[in-house]
Amino acid sequence: MGIVAEDAVNQFEALMNQVDEPLKKTFQNIHQGYPTGTLVRFLKAREWNVPKAHKMLVDCLNWRVENDIDNILAKPIVPTDLYRGVRDSQLIGLSGYTKEGLPVFAIGAGFSTFDKASVHYYVQSHIQINEYRDRVILPSASKKHGRHITSCVKVLDMTGLKLSALSQIKLLTIMSTIDDLNYPEKTNTYYIVNAPYIFSACWKVVKPLLQERTRKKIQVLPGCGRDELLKIMDYASLPHFCRREGSGSSRHSGNETDNCYTLDHPFHQQLYNYIKQQASIIAPAGPYKQGSIHVHLPESAAEESEIAKTIESELQKFGNQTRLTDSLDALKVSDNRN
Repeated sequence: MGIVAEDAVNQFEALMNQVDEPLKKTFQNIHQGYPTGTLVRFLKAREWNVPKAHKMLVDCLNWRVENDIDNILAKPIVPTDLYRGVRDSQLIGLSGYTKEGLPVFAIGAGFSTFDKASVHYYVQSHIQINEYRDRVILPSASKKHGRHITSCVKVLDMTGLKLSALSQIKLLTIMSTIDDLNYPEKTNTYYIVNAPYIFSACWKVVKPLLQERTRKKIQVLPGCGRDELLKIMDYASLPHFCRREGSGSSRHSGNETDNCYTLDHPFHQQLYNYIKQQASIIAPAGPYKQGSIHVHLPESAAEESEIAKTIESELQKFGNQTRLTDSLDALKVSDNRN
């Protein structure tokens, strides 16, 4: 750490020593014994501007207190059938670890439909996975490798991406904003695989809108990305959709232990059991409370709003072109028949 960066951390630390006790308590849940590393993450997110980083972190701590985020891992989504529906439509899972020990999260961006529950259930599930990653998975990985591991990698499968993604943009923007404001610098690299033409068309116009720091984290890999990903992880840690070309991001693979999206996968079983265990500690005698947790949904930042509008516009253009092509093809068929 350079002199300037060290000075920024010291200034930031002095400011954080002045916050009220409730904020200090939730800060402990964030830093997990590594406060300096957390300060650095927020400084990076605000280009090492100490006042801006301080405001960002204090806003994050207030958000956590107001929405009881510290206890969200004690609030299961019940009944199980509802949670299974969430898992079948919000495709995410832990497929393994990189050779350096970073968790590998697989995300079925193309086939996720988010249509089995309300927005609040999906936001609750998203935050729970974030918190489980930060409080359980990353500390465990750090202990195993003997060094502080603070981030993960994400492999996004674009198989199945369609114009219907328009209906998901608002929810995805909410989740992205929650991550940007409250979980900055938690993803080391985003790997995009199985990208169809519709993604490539959107990526061309979205890429220039991203901050340079974000652009550097995104890598669009050819095909299923297997050969490139095997440079940083073993075959066993590859997401199932990266193991052979054209395999795609099926919701239901033949081997349920390989499909890290399903509730039957060890990762989701461990997560679900952990949440039930935490719930029983807080309320050992009472039944699990049904209903989603209504977390305050943040307003999108200007950059994210612009990106969402751009994606929406490009998808609409693509849809118009597709409909025009279909109409012309229909006319050709009709002319041939006549």
